[in-house]
Amino acid sequence: MSDIVSEQIKKQITENDIVLYMKGTAVFPQCGFSASVIQILDLLGVEYKDIDILPEPELREGIKAFTEWPTIPQLYVKGEFVGGCDIIREMYQNGELQTLMQDNGIKINVDAA
Repeated sequence: MSDIVSEQIKKQITENDIVLYMKGTAVFPQCGFSASVIQILDLLGVEYKDIDILPEPELREGIKAFTEWPTIPQLYVKGEFVGGCDIIREMYQNGELQTLMQDNGIKINVDAA
């Protein structure tokens, strides 16, 4: 991974409370896993930055190297890698994701808690 890509990722996850690296966009996801994470974030009512990795092969490979995590989507909260689709889904179902958001000062939809 180039230093430029690494710095780009660091900047994105530092400047935004919640970042989702995904295939496609929040409006038009290009894979079911990305769509699932978007659905969860939308249920929580949180604002997030969605970053489409498909048009940028260097970013697509760079984010995998950055986290040492082989799959997309990847969710970051307050600069920390949280996980991919299965982890996010499980955390949401058992309430851990809601707690993580609230512990980081991110307001969520109380109906989703």
